[in-house]
Amino acid sequence: MTERKPIEYWLSDMDGVLVHEGSPVPGAAEFVRRLAASGKPFLVLTNNSIYTRRDLSARLAALGLDVPAEAIWTSALATARFLADQRPEGSAYVIGEAGLTTALHEADYVLTDIRPDYVVLGETRTYSFSQITRAIRLIEGGARFVATNPDPVGPSQEGSLPACGAVAAMITRATGVEPYFVGKPNPLMMRTALNVVGGHSEQTAMVGDRMDTDIVAGVEAGLETILVLTGVTREDEVGREDEVGRFPFRPHRVVPSIADLIELIDV
Repeated sequence: MTERKPIEYWLSDMDGVLVHEGSPVPGAAEFVRRLAASGKPFLVLTNNSIYTRRDLSARLAALGLDVPAEAIWTSALATARFLADQRPEGSAYVIGEAGLTTALHEADYVLTDIRPDYVVLGETRTYSFSQITRAIRLIEGGARFVATNPDPVGPSQEGSLPACGAVAAMITRATGVEPYFVGKPNPLMMRTALNVVGGHSEQTAMVGDRMDTDIVAGVEAGLETILVLTGVTREDEVGREDEVGRFPFRPHRVVPSIADLIELIDV
């Protein structure tokens, strides 16, 4: 691959990179500490739209990861920024929780079920049939359909749960209208994050655990991509540099875990 400039800006996925099944990944706390000490701008990214930045900062702190709220970027924030750019001070019917509704309020959006400009679908612990029905009827009436992320399932201690992508598919089947997904793998998520940190693509790294979301989004945004093997994608799915893996693209680096990137921060 083409030789890249030294990494001055860091973007990192959260689940599977810094935390895994409710526990911090070994080395994650030191990675975050080293980044903070280096002064290099960084953001922790997540497609989860349930929580606000402050909520996530507190949850990470409880696991020993000192990530300030302003260093967290969610699909809810990216969605709010996208909508504010597309239609300033618009209106939306929202299915989601505090992370999404707070972001839209802060973007000067009115949340309403009366002739909204958009139906915005996010994550929630309890999808309501009546809310989904209302969303379908509003879309049939002309509301544009936007969703925070395409993830079909989410994790829980009991097993997989239907997530935003699965519910979006149900609404699409009922209306014939496809949503615009803002979160990963849409490179828009990366570009908005780059704007937040003030970074340049040729000097920014994206660290992720999934080839089909984190890495492809980084590739399409022109970032240096680093796959860690502590999450979803397995090493055999990537393949060696001299062979074709499951995916038609490769990350710039593949490492066992975030701990293997600590020394790279000071380069």
